[in-house]
Amino acid sequence: MSLHLPTLFLLNVYVLTLLGCLMLHVWWRSDGESTLGCSAGTLLLAGLGVLVVGLRGRGMDTLSIMLGHMLLQLASGLGWATMRVFVGRRLWWPGIAGGALLWALLCQWPYFMSTVSLRLTVATLLTILYTLLTAGELWGARRLLEVAIGPVLALLLAHALFCSGLLLLSGRHDIDWIWGGLDDGFLTWRLLEAFLFIIGMAFATLAMVRERAELRYRAVAYRDPLTDIGNRRAFTAGSEALLVRCAAEGRPATLLLCDLDHFKRLNDTHGHAMGDAALIAFGRLLALGIRQQDICGRIGGEEFACLLPGADEMAALQVAERIRRACSELLLGTEVRVSVSIGIASTAQAGYELSRLLALGDQALYRAKAKGRNRVERFAD
Repeated sequence: MSLHLPTLFLLNVYVLTLLGCLMLHVWWRSDGESTLGCSAGTLLLAGLGVLVVGLRGRGMDTLSIMLGHMLLQLASGLGWATMRVFVGRRLWWPGIAGGALLWALLCQWPYFMSTVSLRLTVATLLTILYTLLTAGELWGARRLLEVAIGPVLALLLAHALFCSGLLLLSGRHDIDWIWGGLDDGFLTWRLLEAFLFIIGMAFATLAMVRERAELRYRAVAYRDPLTDIGNRRAFTAGSEALLVRCAAEGRPATLLLCDLDHFKRLNDTHGHAMGDAALIAFGRLLALGIRQQDICGRIGGEEFACLLPGADEMAALQVAERIRRACSELLLGTEVRVSVSIGIASTAQAGYELSRLLALGDQALYRAKAKGRNRVERFAD
């Protein structure tokens, strides 16, 4: 298969510039997502670099060799910076511009400028270095990232292997001939591979940014903005899934339904700011007072719920009493104290249906309120 090199150069310039402009537009619409801005810069610099490199043989060889490859190395550095920003690290400009500056320095050496094989070796080594650095950024943060990084790592490793293969091939053959013909030689295939790689990286980066944004929006939608614990939607979804798992494993589960006592009086007497402070303090207390596998959430104004998988009524009673005592010890400001009433219902009484558990827990909570508040009551058949 024969590929027309000048056409491939023009296609590279056109597509990379177009993608760069589109990525720039997405960056602008995303309220300045830095990862997309760096990706746009990578694409635009790569397109400009390919354009300048393509001027070789048209009386601008020195400009093509020096400036063109500097732009391409700067694009590689910015591609590395894209992943640094994505994983939450700062831009390191000496590293980003290091490859381009090294190339500019080497171009002052006449032997370097006159030796194609040496230039190709240096360019390929710098490309491999930036590619591995980019992969290293993702791999090092893999446990912190919740998005799929496999496609990007696969692209980076494939690109590094391809460039390494070219380097090995250049050591076995006289490769000065690759600049000699426009329709032959593996320069065409190298250009094509780099073209496909950078396009693949652009789409894969955009996919990772979009996936992370969706996860963040979902997290916000499932958090109570005041107490920063799960809201009713999060509690319902998590509890239903947990109850299905407990039913399949034959394990019990117990629900704690908590309601702050005299909350309306607290708001009317001390103001809504004090009421918000009480909710925040109790939400923090609740989150710290349960196990990692338990689920808690604010399911109404001053009403909170906890689901304790694997806990029977007696174990849940101990947890509820600990929460009640800790709440009674809370001091808001200099004189305001709050208390909580808690109702307990278990799967032994309600089965593994969340709505039934909530109904029985509400009855137990009503009994705790009727008996004077600041107490824990179990549902009694």
